[in-house]
Amino acid sequence: MNTTSFLGDMLQAITDRGRRLLSLNVPVDGSNPVDRMEALCEALLSGRGEASGMALANDILTAWRGLDPEGQLDFMQRLLLNFGPRTKELERAIDTYRNDPTPVALLVLHEAAEPRRQELIRRFNLAPNGIESLVRMREALLRMKKDRPDLEAVDSDFAHLFSSWFNRGFLMLKPISWSTPADILERIIRYEAVHQIGSWEELRLRLAPKDRRCFAFFHPQLADDPLIFVEVALTREIPNNIADLLREDRVPIGDAEATTAVFYSISNCQDGLRGISFGNFLIKQVVEDLKRDLPRLDRFVTLSPVPGFANWLADERRRETSEALNQADKTRLEALDESGWADDAELRAQVQPVLTGAAAWYFLKARNARGRVIDPVARFHLGNGARLERINILADRSPRAMRQSHGLMVNYLYNFDDIEKNHEAFAARSEVVAAAPVRKLVPADRGTRSLITGAGSGSTGVQNEKGSKEFSA
Repeated sequence: MNTTSFLGDMLQAITDRGRRLLSLNVPVDGSNPVDRMEALCEALLSGRGEASGMALANDILTAWRGLDPEGQLDFMQRLLLNFGPRTKELERAIDTYRNDPTPVALLVLHEAAEPRRQELIRRFNLAPNGIESLVRMREALLRMKKDRPDLEAVDSDFAHLFSSWFNRGFLMLKPISWSTPADILERIIRYEAVHQIGSWEELRLRLAPKDRRCFAFFHPQLADDPLIFVEVALTREIPNNIADLLREDRVPIGDAEATTAVFYSISNCQDGLRGISFGNFLIKQVVEDLKRDLPRLDRFVTLSPVPGFANWLADERRRETSEALNQADKTRLEALDESGWADDAELRAQVQPVLTGAAAWYFLKARNARGRVIDPVARFHLGNGARLERINILADRSPRAMRQSHGLMVNYLYNFDDIEKNHEAFAARSEVVAAAPVRKLVPADRGTRSLITGAGSGSTGVQNEKGSKEFSA
């Protein structure tokens, strides 16, 4: 019998038994459903019985799924306003600690400062399939935050709890192959966020050949739904374009020939887990597994998209004065406005040296208003201790890549002897560790001051990495 299914059936039985024990003074049918949910939340927080707690949590989450967007927003607002810290207890705890700052007083202060909704979310997780329901709930919350930034406090509580519930100790790394159950393979097709999979045959070409690997992290409570997955190509050399890796007529190589593992796509699968980092654990675990199975592998690299480059370059072209581009550069880049420039040898020759130099500046010099590297994929890999190894022009000619980066892709190299040193340089000084040929691409006649540009003007402080579904490798 499937262990997850057995546990789910047992939890449902306990929930049903708990519901029979409940006798609650809550609004009845015909009232505002959010009023009833709020009353159920108060009962859930005040109760101590496990069976009744499961039943209450299940009823609340079931009611949530039945709300329209307006009702869901109303419920989140109530979590914000009515389930924060207990103000009077917090004030007393503050006074006590000021008068007698003992460890016990600090503990009482800490407990009083915790919003009640944190404990409420913990108790929601008692329900059968509670973790899945909470992930979906946060998906809706993240959409609401775009228009209601005050809900950041509620989201912070979700993220705080998720970071514990989805830490590496709870995650299971599983290989994905052509023999993996079809329902999981369907999700791989749907969740692929970097290089679209258009058919089952395309998926087969990424999973079945002997020089292809795929790995995914799963959570025990989401056993058939991956959290994040990585696609890996085994090659002889570091690739400089995605077409060669994915073309249908390529000849697979044997394990004995492979010297390089290429992480060419990393996709986050669950919108509700945005900002909960799995990618760094994933890459390190996959490298360990590959090195164990294929000891001849001696290089681990990515072939990564550069999703922010085109927008940044457009901004620099519009600037009256740009440190990254002089007037001659801007004139030559006018070829980018021609729809067929990538297929025209003359226009390519005009654009390529300027585009390469601008890309090197983008990674090594340009910073956003928070002083951070602009590109989210670069922040991910550089933050993990990788080295910017190579810039590849017209490495991806798909419509999306041409729109986002003018076809640019880069290789990040994971040299595990240097990872900690590279990570410290990036984290402490925002220093991008790059191979010498990349550093030489920065135009010599430009200034040396880092260029402050990009989104978030006027913001201060350090922002947690939120990212998008697309991490890429």
